[in-house]
Order: sequence, then structure tokens, then C-alpha cells
Amino acid sequence: MIFTMRNMTLAFASLFIASTLYAQHDHPMPATTSAAPASQAQDWAKQRVDKSPRHHEWVSIKTPKTPSRTISAFVVYPERATKAPAVVVIHEIFGMSDWVQLMADEIAEAGYIAIAPDLLSGQSITDPTAIGKAIRDLPPDQITSDLIATADYVSKLPAASGRVAAAGFCWGGGQAFRFATNWPYLAAAYVFYGPGPDNADDVARIKAPVYGFYAGNDARIGATVPKTEELMKAAGKTYEVESYAGAGHGFMRAGDAPDASLENKKARDDSWKRLKTLLGKL
Repeated sequence: MIFTMRNMTLAFASLFIASTLYAQHDHPMPATTSAAPASQAQDWAKQRVDKSPRHHEWVSIKTPKTPSRTISAFVVYPERATKAPAVVVIHEIFGMSDWVQLMADEIAEAGYIAIAPDLLSGQSITDPTAIGKAIRDLPPDQITSDLIATADYVSKLPAASGRVAAAGFCWGGGQAFRFATNWPYLAAAYVFYGPGPDNADDVARIKAPVYGFYAGNDARIGATVPKTEELMKAAGKTYEVESYAGAGHGFMRAGDAPDASLENKKARDDSWKRLKTLLGKL
């Protein structure tokens, strides 16, 4: 009897903890949403998201150009008394990972509504290692449509001020820059180690200021920056670049991890400080 009662007590305690965590996240992650491959498991990020006091929810958004398409997006609200600008958080090549949700939560902690769309919405991928290829194969027009739908949705939330910026990381960094060429209402683009447009016609359509965050030890992306700077300068566009010595590609995620190198952690901390300063201009 003592053993049985003890088990019952533990069961009730577990149920209480689970219900408390669920209360913070009104809608569970959709079954069809993408997840990072096992090699990119981020239990430390998930634990921090689960402990967050901020309101999280998953929402479904219809895309205007393809009414039959619905995308899932993770929304985090800041704790503030006034309406807030919003930031569209564009995920890495690894898809809708725990770290992307943590990044959205951290942006909300800084005082902004964060919304992270799962650009693989609707796809059922059983092999996590196939996520990267699936993302690379996404039709560019579909990506644009999904991002416009996301930005339009978040701009109309009752708690939103109507101003929307975009922050992208890795593959998402390139997409944030590309989004600036396709959506004239964007307030700002924050590009983390992603390539910019490589032709003058695309650059000419940019209305928003673009801020680049690059790794010193990332020649693959770093080598593209001079041409982007040249094109942006010739077109009279705002493009401010910072490069972080010793940091590697993906330093915002790698620098957040418990085993972060000193260089990645410093780059992450310095970039985060810069990002919050720039967000304050929205």
C-alpha cells in the first residue's frame, strides 16, 4: 500500500508539472511541422522555452496567393502594456528547431511580438536528415507568399503596432534579405550570416534598411558581402555590416549553447546587444 500511494503521489506531481507547462503554450506544436535533425538536437533550448513566462502559441495562417495552403507559425508575445512592433523570425536550414523557438522567445523578452513561420508546413518528413534538402527545394514564390502572409497576420494582431521587421539566420538570413526585395512594407531586415541579392534589379526594390551580422571564420558567406555592399551603395540603400572575429557560421545558435566556444559566445552576445539597439528604432 505504501508503494502504491507513493506512485500515485508521483503521478499527480507529474500531471501538475505537465499541466503547468502546457498552460504556457496554449497550442502544441503541429504534427506536420518540421524539426531539426538529431545532429542538431537542442534540449537546452527546449528547456529554456518551456520555462519561459511569456505567452506562446501556434497559429495557422492562410496564404493569399494559394488559398488552399496553410502554414503553421510560432508566436510569442512580450510582457508590455503598449502595442509592440513585430519581428518575423526566419529559421535556419534545419527547419523549425527548438533554438528557433528560443530565439523568438528572446526577441519577445526584449519587448517585441515574435512570429516564426514553419516554411515546411504541410510536408510530412519522417527522415530528419532530409529537412535541409526539402528547404532548399522550396519554390521561391511560395517562400515569398508564406512570409507575406506571416507579416500581414502579425501586423494585424490587436497587440501589434503594425510595424514588421524580419530577422533570418543562415538560410533564413538570405531569405530575410530576399524578403526585403519583395515586400515594400518591411520596416527593417536583420540578416545573420546569409547571402544578399546579386543583381541590381533586386536591390532597387529594397525599401527597408538592412543590417548584416557575419562571422569572421565564414568565408563562404563573407566572400559575398563586398558585392552586396557595392550594389546596395550604388542603389543608395542602407546596408550596415558587422563581422565578428573568430566566430563561425551559425554563431547565434552555437553561441547560445552550453558548450559554446568563447569566440561564438562573444559574437552572439555582441550581436544580440546590437540587435536590441536596432530593434529599438522600430
